Amino acid sequence: MGEEDRYCFIAEWYDPHAAFIRRYQFMYYVKDQTAEMFDIKNHRVFLKKTKVSDCLRLEDLYIGSTVNILSRQLKFVDYGDDYTRTRFSHKKERTLGIIKPDSTAKMGQILDVIYQKGFMITQLKMCQLNRNEAFQFYQEHQGKPFLDNLLNFITRGPVIAFEMMGPGVISAWRELLGPTDSAEARKVAPQSIRARFGKDNTENACHGSDSTSSAAREVEFFFPSTGPGRQNTAKYSECTCCVIKPHAVKAGLSGQIISAIMEAGFEISVLEIFHMEKANAEEFYEVYKGVVQEYGSMVSELTSGPCIAMEIRAQEAPTKFREMVGPADPEIARHLRPRTLRALFGVDKVQNGVHCTDLPEDGLLEVEYFFKILDR
Repeated sequence: MGEEDRYCFIAEWYDPHAAFIRRYQFMYYVKDQTAEMFDIKNHRVFLKKTKVSDCLRLEDLYIGSTVNILSRQLKFVDYGDDYTRTRFSHKKERTLGIIKPDSTAKMGQILDVIYQKGFMITQLKMCQLNRNEAFQFYQEHQGKPFLDNLLNFITRGPVIAFEMMGPGVISAWRELLGPTDSAEARKVAPQSIRARFGKDNTENACHGSDSTSSAAREVEFFFPSTGPGRQNTAKYSECTCCVIKPHAVKAGLSGQIISAIMEAGFEISVLEIFHMEKANAEEFYEVYKGVVQEYGSMVSELTSGPCIAMEIRAQEAPTKFREMVGPADPEIARHLRPRTLRALFGVDKVQNGVHCTDLPEDGLLEVEYFFKILDR
């Protein structure tokens, strides 16, 4: 992509005052990292060329992406011209990955490998398949002798399904996975995921779609475009809530954060990517309104891209996990408690790595907000 390129998308913004979705032409200029917006309905300039390098990256430009521009949460819903459509068509390839039941204990390490290799995870969810669902997913193997073993294995515990997007992502993901047989993978591709985390031909850590048609079917299976998705695995007991904030997700830190939580002895019983709308973020953070000076900035951060919400379980989970997260200000955390999550992964009081439930009585309520109210 050349420095002189200008890309055009159709973006939508929900105007809460008018209770109306407004549509804009959104132009992004690569050379100087500026953007301008044109109000489609009213035929007028809405935003003159403005520097957006602090809130928008080139990799954020894809259909379905949400970004925050001047405190407005925009969603890209279509291409604005044929040039942009042509130049970005290679970025649209999608595939499905699954962390299988034998490797969910290593999910942090596996996700870290994926992020460090530059893959973009656009959807992610932990769920438990029943036998009928598993049979539906593996329908292409009907009549094969190994199917029964495969169904028994894939339903014995939770799986983590995720959609990845990018140029050539189907083949790139399968290359990172390595050969189906983990023993073979250790011989010919020792750095592959199956070589490092797999056990044999069935318990081989992860799944990857093998073709464009398979990827489309498998992504739709776990993340349907209409109707309810797969049932999540939330337990709603002895729990607290953790949210990996968008800045940390974008920086590829989610795997490291998840590993740190699990290594500290906490159970992650459910996790999922959410794209928070402003009204939901305001509702979730309502307890801080008028109390914390950074409330408005916290809402903007939570709506600036995908976040990962989790149910964290342990005895006295809210209190113990809050201790692990550390002070709200990462600078203070680095001085006083340098091994806490905010000391390790935070930038400032708003972009401080993770949100955790502050009050013990709110732990269950915050988990329910994500996994009963938002996850439909």
